Amino acid sequence: MVKLRLRDNENVNDAVKRFRKLVEYAGIKREMRKREFFEKASDERRRTRRRAEMRAKSAQKQPQIGG
Repeated sequence: MVKLRLRDNENVNDAVKRFRKLVEYAGIKREMRKREFFEKASDERRRTRRRAEMRAKSAQKQPQIGG
């Protein structure tokens, strides 16, 4: 949970800016987008598998140092 206390003589706009940074850093925004719509378990597994395949593919493309 994100808590924010106003500092002495702090502008409201500055407090809102600090709040947005705290929410972003805590990962709340990402979690909200993830839970916005229901995703079937099979779709989630497919998405994670494809992401892993893309990581492996990009790792192969990068030249290896040393060897």
